[in-house]
Formats: sequence, structure tokens, C-alpha cells
Amino acid sequence: MPPSLKSLTAIMIAALLLIAARPALAQTETVLYNFCSVGGDNCTDGGYPTSRLTADSVGNLYGTTLYGGLGYGTVFELSPHGNSWYETVLYAFTGGADGGNPYLSYVMFDSVGNLYGTANTGGAHGYGVVFELSPQLGGWAETVLYSFAGGADGAGPENGLIQDSEGNFYGVTAHQGSGTIFELSPSGTAWQERVIYNVPIDGAGLTIDAAGNIFGTSSWTAFELSPNGSGGWNPAVIYTFKAPNKESSNPEGTLVLDSAGNLYGTTAGVNGSGYTNGNVYELSPTEQGPWTFKNIFSFNAADGAQPQGGIVFDAAGNIYGTTTAGGPPNLGTVFELTGPDQKGVYKQKLQWNFKGPNGQDPIEGVILDSAGNLYGTAALGGPKNAGLVFQINPSPVITKLSSSPNPSTYGEAVTFTAVITSGAGAPPDGETVTFKHGTTVLGTGALSGGSASFTTSTLGAGTTSVTALYAGDSNFSGCTSNTVKQVVKKVTTATTLASSQNPSTYGQAVTFTAVITSRAGAPQDGETVTFKHGTTVLGTGPLSGGSASFTTSALPVGTNRITALYGGDIKFAASTSNTVKQVVN
Repeated sequence: MPPSLKSLTAIMIAALLLIAARPALAQTETVLYNFCSVGGDNCTDGGYPTSRLTADSVGNLYGTTLYGGLGYGTVFELSPHGNSWYETVLYAFTGGADGGNPYLSYVMFDSVGNLYGTANTGGAHGYGVVFELSPQLGGWAETVLYSFAGGADGAGPENGLIQDSEGNFYGVTAHQGSGTIFELSPSGTAWQERVIYNVPIDGAGLTIDAAGNIFGTSSWTAFELSPNGSGGWNPAVIYTFKAPNKESSNPEGTLVLDSAGNLYGTTAGVNGSGYTNGNVYELSPTEQGPWTFKNIFSFNAADGAQPQGGIVFDAAGNIYGTTTAGGPPNLGTVFELTGPDQKGVYKQKLQWNFKGPNGQDPIEGVILDSAGNLYGTAALGGPKNAGLVFQINPSPVITKLSSSPNPSTYGEAVTFTAVITSGAGAPPDGETVTFKHGTTVLGTGALSGGSASFTTSTLGAGTTSVTALYAGDSNFSGCTSNTVKQVVKKVTTATTLASSQNPSTYGQAVTFTAVITSRAGAPQDGETVTFKHGTTVLGTGPLSGGSASFTTSALPVGTNRITALYGGDIKFAASTSNTVKQVVN
């Protein structure tokens, strides 16, 4: 039976008090989805995910939740849409004949897109099921492939399934301190179950090699099941863990097999006087038969404690995984072990400490994408403490924005260029960068070699604050650039004034004509030019074709100093004319 959330919390509280804090991390975490975001306290979208994730070829993520849905757990899909992720409940268990409470049960795909997994309870006898989900028009349909009866066939399947080249499934049951390794084989339109190994103590997830050998662990042993060629299996205990010491105990998670045939796993540690915080280990085959044990890394609580999930390697051989406790504030970690060095030693580079709102108690391990991002589930944490799906980026994605020319003149073309970098390189060509002034979108540009540009000649005069937004994708997180203050100057104008008649006779009409010019042409027709005698306004005239006139017969006898003032607009700067000395006889 799956443990209650109280027991999950108790595991964390029992961990050692931390003795040191870690420095700030270079990596960043993104919460992709918080469960119990739909349906209020009923969590119709699911709650308390305990499985690791499965990714498809286009970056969608799949997993299971222990509770929520109709109360008995769900199978869910997370799909990236720009900078957001959307959750879809593919199936909600009823706890009846269809099964319920998929505990630690990841889902796996077959070649045509069907999903397979296990549910810990429910079924025809109430002891759990192996299920298939098939995509249908408008949704997914569930088929129970096998219902456990709670007898010799096992009870309480967990940890998901593996599949051999013949299409047979293999999994683990764990019930009341003991369990089985079972095989499920297609037989016409039905499926045939048989137990191929009895595990004296709860087993963890299985792995299979190219020859069809199956490897797994119980609470004290690692074992191998080899096909004997007659339809049977030869079981062998390949290692017995010795605790309490550096080897620790309680091996957990799914074993990982490398190309040389070595197995890697984690142990959760033991309580009591010989308390250990767990470790990562390697088992290697020898020509003589026995397998050798090597402790790769021992956790000390400050850097993590009680890893219960499997590990994953990157292309460089670094190891990633999770711990359910440890790290400040003792709510679990995502860790990286770098190495091995020339002496075969791994060193820890802590990736992330969970703090409750951003996750708590990541029971299962993480998966890794081609860009180096890690994805996983936390059983607790988030706004409703119902768990979440997270992403750890290997290093922040940075968008740097620049513009040219700056300052510019009104109407002049200005090019904004955003350069996007990350520890995993640049995002793919063709993805979009959005250039914005506040909340107003100015335009977009397509990435090429990590750079995207946008050119505009419509910015208003003054200072415009511009940012670039990269929305991200399934491999790269979104981010906003620095702010560029683009200074746009108005077009310089020149005002030339002339008069006729000059000299004039008192009472004779005199016309003053102002002509406004600039390198960008004349201002708009209808704008006003003001004609002044010193500080006294004589009158105004509207522009037409860059020229404005004013006629008066009220000038006094003598020399009158007349100027014309163009006040400017959003595009053109103001300018004052030359002074015309109008002589009135």
C-alpha cells in the first residue's frame, strides 16, 4: 500500500539537522506546474506526484500522481506552450476495477504511442493493476492488462514497468514487507502473468540489458535474473549490502547500466546508532563471478540525505539525482556529481535546494534533455503543498540587448539586436524574440546563431525603454533582457524670414513670409508659425508646403525688428528665424 503523506513528512523530519549552508547556486529552478491548481482541495488535476517523468519526442512530459483526480491518482501530460506549460489529465483512476494510487509508477511508451504503468491499489481484487492507456479521439482509454489477486501472484505493484524485445513486461510488487518480480506476456487478446522471482524484502525498480538479463534490488541485496533458454529464469544475488558503514543500506530507485556492464544506484541509509544519509554506489562484474562494490559518494545531510530515486548520466559522465531530505532547509535536493577524475573520484556540485514553495521531498530521480536541463517531480510543496513538476537549468539563459545607432534621429532606422546565451549553448535557430516598449510589442525577430534583430524607424522622439523577451522552449527557460534606453532626437529645422515691401510707407500692408526647411523635408501643412516684434506677438500663419505668411499694415514708423518662431512637433525641432529689419517711412 502507498505510504501516507504523514509518513513522507516524517521521513524528512527524521533527517539530521544541518550543520552548514551552501553558497548561492548558479543554476535556476523553474516550477513548470503546481498540482491542486484546479478543483480546489479536491485536486482534480492530480496531487502528490511520486513518479519520475517520461518525455516524448516533442518535449511533452508524462507522469503519475498518487492522489487527486477522482481521489485515486492520475496519469498526466505537461505540454510546453511558449513560456508556459499546460497540464492535461489523461486518466483519473476511480479506485475500483480500473486501479488506483499509482505509487512510484512512471509510465512508458510503446512504438505506437500507448502508455503503460502500474497502479498500487484497486483492480478486480483490490491489490493493484497493470494498465494500458491508448490515445482515442477526444481522450485516452484505459485497459486493465492484469489485476493482482494478492496471493502468489503478488500485490501492490509499484515502480513502473520495463519491456523486453519480445514485448513482455516486467515489474515489481511490494506488499506487507515482501514482494515479487513478475512477467506479463501477451497471449492472444489476453495477458498472462507469472512470478519469476520472490523478493524477501520490498524491491525497487528494474532494468534490463541487451541480452535480456534483468537487474534489481531489495532492501539488502542486488540481484540478477538471467533467462535460461527454456522459458525459465536463473536468479542470482550479485551483492549483499553491509550496513551500517560506508556501503549504507536500503538500496532504492532503478539501477542504471553503463556500456561496460556496471550498475549504479542509490541507497537511502539507515536510522539508529549507525545512521547514514545514503550514498551513490557502483557495482562491477568480475571474471571470478562476485560483483565488487564501490562507494561513489556519501551524503552528509548538508549536501543532501536519503536519496530514493535512480540516477542519470550526462554525455560527460556526470551523475544527477535527487535526495528526499537534507540541504537547507532539509527538504531535499537535486545534486550533481562531477567526475570521475584520474583517481576515479566524484565531487559534488549541488544543483538545487528545495524550500517548500518551490518543491519538497523529490522521491524519484530526474530526467535529462539534450540541452542539459533536468526535469522531475516533488511529492510535496507548492501553494497547496500537493507537489509540483520542476525544471533545473544548468545555467541561466541570458538575453543581452543592444541598439544602433543610439542616439538616433526621428525617422532614422534603428536596429535592436538580442544575443541569447546559456551554459548549454544558444537556443535553436528560428525561435522568436519579442522586442517591447513596456507592455507594447514593437516587433519580433527570428534567432539565428543565438542572435535576433528587429529594425524600426517609427520610434517617437524622446527616450524609449526597450527590452527583448525570449519565451523559452522545452529545453531553454525564458528570460528578459537588460533595458536599452533608445534616445531619439527631433529633426533639426531652419526658419528663414523675408518681408515685402521693405521699406514700406506707414499704413501700407507688409507681408512676412517664413520658410521652414530640414533634411527630412518640411513640417506638416497646417502647423503654426508665430511672427513677433521683439516679445510682442504680431500674429500667426499656417504652414503650407513649408511656408507660412502673415500680413499687417499696423507697423509703426521706424525700424521694426521682426522674427518668426516655428514651435516644432513630435518629429521636427523648434527654430527661430533670422531678424528682419522692417523700415516703415
